Amino acid sequence: MASWSAVAYTDAPAAPPKRRARPVAARRVDPLRNGVFWIVVVGALLAGLVALNVAVLQLNLRLDQLARERATLRDENAALESQSSSAKGSLQTRASSQLGLVRASDVTFVRLGRK
Repeated sequence: MASWSAVAYTDAPAAPPKRRARPVAARRVDPLRNGVFWIVVVGALLAGLVALNVAVLQLNLRLDQLARERATLRDENAALESQSSSAKGSLQTRASSQLGLVRASDVTFVRLGRK
């Protein structure tokens, strides 16, 4: 009887794990192709970002050029206004001296009645 109990408690040899059969439709994804795909996608996005930055830089350069041109034109307009006002004053002075015009000292207004 002692031998019977020894046999009952012995461990049975472990059975090897069963492998599952892969379905035919499931393909293994090639990690090299998958990595290359993502590298191309990230490269294209970075190229787009660089192109966008170049476009913004060109617009900023154009904006600076237009601001400088605007300041130059404002300076020219101020100089022309100064010349115009001095010419207008000298024209009035010359006209009054040649025609004998004098400024009125006492200004009066006459109201005419309606008929």
